[in-house]
Amino acid sequence: MPSIGNRVKLTPLKIQHLKPAKPGQRYQVMDTLCEGFGVRVSDTGQRTFILRKRWPGEKNASRREIGDAGKLGRKGAMELDDAREKAREWSRLIKQGIDPAEREKREIEARVQVQKNTFAAVAEDWFIEKLTTERKGAEVERDVRNVFLPLWKDRPISEITEVDVLNVIRAKKRTAPAQARNLLGHAKRFFAWAVDQRCYGITASPCALLKPSKIIGDKAAGQRTLSDDEIAALWRAVARLPYPYGPVYRLLILSALRLNEAADAAKPEIDRKNGVWVIPPERMKGKNGKARAHAVPLTADILALFDSLPDLRKGPFLFSTSFGERPVWISDKIKKRIDARMLRTLKAMARRRGDDPAHVDLKPWKNHDIRRTVRSQLSRLKVTEEAREAVLAHARPGIKGTYDHHDYLDEKREALELWAARLRSIVSPQTDNVVRLQAIA
Repeated sequence: MPSIGNRVKLTPLKIQHLKPAKPGQRYQVMDTLCEGFGVRVSDTGQRTFILRKRWPGEKNASRREIGDAGKLGRKGAMELDDAREKAREWSRLIKQGIDPAEREKREIEARVQVQKNTFAAVAEDWFIEKLTTERKGAEVERDVRNVFLPLWKDRPISEITEVDVLNVIRAKKRTAPAQARNLLGHAKRFFAWAVDQRCYGITASPCALLKPSKIIGDKAAGQRTLSDDEIAALWRAVARLPYPYGPVYRLLILSALRLNEAADAAKPEIDRKNGVWVIPPERMKGKNGKARAHAVPLTADILALFDSLPDLRKGPFLFSTSFGERPVWISDKIKKRIDARMLRTLKAMARRRGDDPAHVDLKPWKNHDIRRTVRSQLSRLKVTEEAREAVLAHARPGIKGTYDHHDYLDEKREALELWAARLRSIVSPQTDNVVRLQAIA
């Protein structure tokens, strides 16, 4: 039977034919190709790859197990070549004064830490530490939760690649280029923040070299306004949408607000006694912390719309799919449904005029174009520039914006009431203007 002194060129076949040691004994067969490397065989036939060396910090040589070489009669759990290479790597570390066991322990701890730093875990930290302080933080969080989280939830953040990000952005670009641009911006900010924290095991952002202009294209300046026929088609389309989507869009048309300024409306913001809805600064657009609260006059039509909403008991938000706990998130799918309904309505209107509906189309438009349309309509109604800008909550330039804090509430109320009357005449020319717009479909 081979003894500890035996040295042979180990092969898989030789290892397979090593017989069990005598009862209560063990023996070793050492390799000629790798110093200190060998196989230890027990009395039960268990074979184990070993390395005998003087380890850092120890005076005498001792044996350590490298891996399971299998039992007699079945294939080993570890391949010979892999075991021999591991033995050589351990020997190299020993020459550098490094204990392989300590190195492996640190590597295991690092791998465990990587697994803990999943995209979901780091994103939650970002939501709390960063986004809660930002005006549009809730909107950004909503986008990340709806788009990125389902895809990358359990993946370590350090394993998410540039290609992973590109796949998401390119897919979104095909249906909603503006949203794709926003999502890329969110991803760039998130990964840059994670790198800066120096605690998530990520040293470089996978988005660092991604440029929106190269991936999505140049951002086109908004010029689109809706025609009177398109306004009528839009109003009828959203009147047929269920809560909360239809009411949000009706509010956009009546108020000229931005989408999330309307969609995130909450009960405490509504002052019915004074006839005003005050949107706090943190929900308004503004650079360098200069956003201001925006007072929206509760015109008869806006108030009637609010009165038509369901009474949600679980939270403060008026437009919600979670009983008021969270504001509604309006995806591009809702916009596609509106576009489809608008086109059908425009074709029907053409048919009634005696025109060929086959020649009718709907040019692409964005939610923000509603604001531009209302602004243009207010100009048509001879509303003053100051009142028009006040309705849109635009900051006044220069010294006027610095010293003139007049909120123009009365002027805004008059402007929005004029617009409501104009809208009524567009949507249903034969309807008495006293009838509220909510009733016109």
